[in-house]
Parts: sequence; structure tokens; C-alpha cells
Amino acid sequence: LFAIFAFATCGGYSGELRLSVDCANKSESDLSIDIAFAYPFRLHQVNFEAPTCEGKRRETLALIGDFSSSAEFFVTIAVFAFLYSLAATVVYIFFQNKYRENNRGPLIDFIVTVVFSFLWLVSSSAWAKGLSDVKVATDPDEVLLLMSACKQQSNKCLPVRSPVMSSLNTSVVFGYLNFILWAGNIWFVFKETGWHSSGQRHAADSMEKQTGGYNQDSYNQDSYGPAGGYNQPGSYGQVGEYGQSQSYGQSGPTSFSNQI
Repeated sequence: LFAIFAFATCGGYSGELRLSVDCANKSESDLSIDIAFAYPFRLHQVNFEAPTCEGKRRETLALIGDFSSSAEFFVTIAVFAFLYSLAATVVYIFFQNKYRENNRGPLIDFIVTVVFSFLWLVSSSAWAKGLSDVKVATDPDEVLLLMSACKQQSNKCLPVRSPVMSSLNTSVVFGYLNFILWAGNIWFVFKETGWHSSGQRHAADSMEKQTGGYNQDSYNQDSYGPAGGYNQPGSYGQVGEYGQSQSYGQSGPTSFSNQI
């Protein structure tokens, strides 16, 4: 939908401005000079006639500038983005199993999404600059400067109506909205690729190794650590097997009896 709005507001545009030339000789005046232009904004091919205020002679003039490259580039990206979005929607809904069957489908989808995100940014920026130039070239005050009659102070040249550029401004806004939308979609497409899955498995394996190593260290410390060393006094019971425990037991009473 965003792609449709982008190319529809730009590719379907047509505008018109109206000028008025009031000559000193009123019979030579033309108070309604209409100049129409449209996409793809090859303004140098837009011709119009204006009075010279020198008898009945009229001159043929043309607007200045050719901004078709940026406009056509923007519309082309919007059309292809719409077609790819439509095809991807069909695949997601009806061919989900084949899409997930191997990593090729998600990988292609990821690469195309990244490319379209970059192209949306470039085309929107180029068209924003082109639109700014179109506004200058179709400004009635600038167009009046092209007329020879307006260079004479005895004649009055006035702009009657300026072209409405709201739809073209909307196209630029939708261009940047498409860039934000496609750039934000990169993460969701990346999650479908094998790169994300392998990264998760690698992280899980690392956590398992760390957890296993920690448990092994805890077991070793419980078996051979200081706590285990405190069980060594129980080994003194072995001393009794060598008969030494009895000598320890006799030493106390013998010395006591000697003291008595």
C-alpha cells in the first residue's frame, strides 16, 4: 500500500500555472496564459506562447529544466517494490513450507529487502531534490522572467495561479516511509535465515559449555575442596589399626598416676 501511494502521487501528477501580461497597449495584453506540465517533468519540452507587447507578435517560450531522471527512478523503485511485495505475500501465504524448506528462500528475501531499503533511501532523496528544483522552475515569478514583455516597466506581469504541489510533497513523504518500513523489515527477514539460527545455536552451545564447566568445577570443589578436607579427621580412626590410638589413650592416665 505504501508503494502504491508513492508511485501514484508522483506518477499521476499534473499541474498548471497561470500568468497575466498586461501590456501598455491593452489590445496586445493576455491576462490568462496557462502553462500545464506533468510527470515525468521534462519541463524543457513544455512550450507556451506569450505576448511581446510589440504589436500582435507573440513569442514561443519553454520552461527550464529536465527532472525526469529522479522522478522516473523514484516511480520505478516504487513499482518494483509493489510487485515484489505482492509476490512475497503470495509466497508467505501459499508457499510457506517451500519458503522454509531450505535457507535459499529466506536468504534471497533478506538480500532483496536490504537492496530495496537502500534504493528507497536513494530514490526518495533524489526525488526530494528533484521536486525542489521543479518548484523553482515552475514558480510563476521565475517563469515571468523568461518573457521579454515583462522586462519593460510599462507592462505589468503578474502571477495568477501557482501549481499545487501537495501530492508531490506526499510522494516524498511516502518515499521515506517506505524506506523506514523496508529497513525495519530487515530484522524480521533476517530471523528467517540460517544465519540467525546458526547464531542462536552457537550461543546456546556456548552457554551449555559454560554451564557444564561450572557444574564440573563445583563437583570438584565439593569432592576435593576445603570442605572435603574436613573429612580427613575421620581418617585418624585408622591410627587405631596400627595400635597407636591405645598409646595415646594410655599416655594420659599413666602420666596422671605418676603425678599422683
